[in-house]
Amino acid sequence: MTEKKKTIMVGQSGGPTAVINASLYGVIAESLIHTDKISRIYGMIHGIEGLIHDDYMDLSETLTPEDLEILKATPASYLGSCRYKLPEEFSSSLYPLIFQKLESLNVGYFLYIGGNDSMDTVSKLASYGKQHNSDICFIGIPKTIDNDLVCTDHTPGYGSAAKYVASTVREIVLDASVYSQKAVTIVEIMGRHSGWLTAASALARKETGDNPLLIYLPEANFDLCQFSRDVKAALERQPNVIVCISEGISDQNGTFICEYDNAASTDSFGHKMLTGAGKVLESYVQNQFGVKVRSVELNISQRCSGMIVSLTDMEEAAQAGKTGVIAALNGLSGKMISFKRTTSNADEYVCQCTVEDVKKICNQEKPFPSDWIIRHGTDISEEFSKYALPLIYGEANRKMKQGLPVYLYRNTK
Repeated sequence: MTEKKKTIMVGQSGGPTAVINASLYGVIAESLIHTDKISRIYGMIHGIEGLIHDDYMDLSETLTPEDLEILKATPASYLGSCRYKLPEEFSSSLYPLIFQKLESLNVGYFLYIGGNDSMDTVSKLASYGKQHNSDICFIGIPKTIDNDLVCTDHTPGYGSAAKYVASTVREIVLDASVYSQKAVTIVEIMGRHSGWLTAASALARKETGDNPLLIYLPEANFDLCQFSRDVKAALERQPNVIVCISEGISDQNGTFICEYDNAASTDSFGHKMLTGAGKVLESYVQNQFGVKVRSVELNISQRCSGMIVSLTDMEEAAQAGKTGVIAALNGLSGKMISFKRTTSNADEYVCQCTVEDVKKICNQEKPFPSDWIIRHGTDISEEFSKYALPLIYGEANRKMKQGLPVYLYRNTK
């Protein structure tokens, strides 16, 4: 008796990255190989909210082979994203509604591409499904520029964002060096509780002792008095000082520096929306030293720059999507695709995909290693460079037209 074909459902959730669509590409490309088991590929529009509101598209028929190659190099979330947290209690009427919709579409495999909160969605759906004897397989595909998911060496999206940060800071350093008068430039980089992305600014240095002279991560308490001493010492070393900070730096009491001017608000998950730490420190340095000072907030460019993408990151993101499909077809559920580095030598970097229990991953955060933070919290050790450099290698092939990149846009009409 021939096994009945099933539909695969895929969605994207949380903040976009430069390679989240490469993971979607991987899911689609691998699914098209297994037409003996997969009848259709549905994409949820705006994540789980799209499924709830019957808003999805048939990816089996929409995208041509050329579209798929363009999709792989397109930043942001092609399907659209959401920040939607499922209820904690399985007694909620939302769960039977979701499973009713999945069953009506003959879904056998559900893949969700996202970060911490997305893995929480995978965990809850897999647990509910198990309790109610559902045979739907739920798999998480990791993504986050923050690189803060546990049980994985790194996350797709981080390598490209790190490459953008390092490249942009290197250019800021060059720009700041053209004048002889004393000046301080403060670069604010994404990272609420995790300093992985800000640490990438250390890769901008062309030699030991080069700018950025000061780097501050959320994992180390920030003290304004010590900061003043740090800046004073840096200005005595050279006239142009670059300072890189995470948006989430906080003092010993846990108060975010950006909250010093009461500018922080919260998002739909209750997370503080952290912007303004650079501006706070800009005013402080101006008042303390009277030198020329400016703050630069890299903001969303860190995650949406398709022109500065790591080929390694893109290929690994695609592989994560492909591995997710294979895991689902093999009957696994409640798992997240994980990366395991199999060599310690940065020059011979090899990494492979494996699977981890998503319950161990959701609602957890992987901090930047404390032993990689040196000089009383103002610098990053060489160990980080050995870890991060392989992740930013390679230049992605992309289609260009009239000097601009060609990206794939979903028809929203």
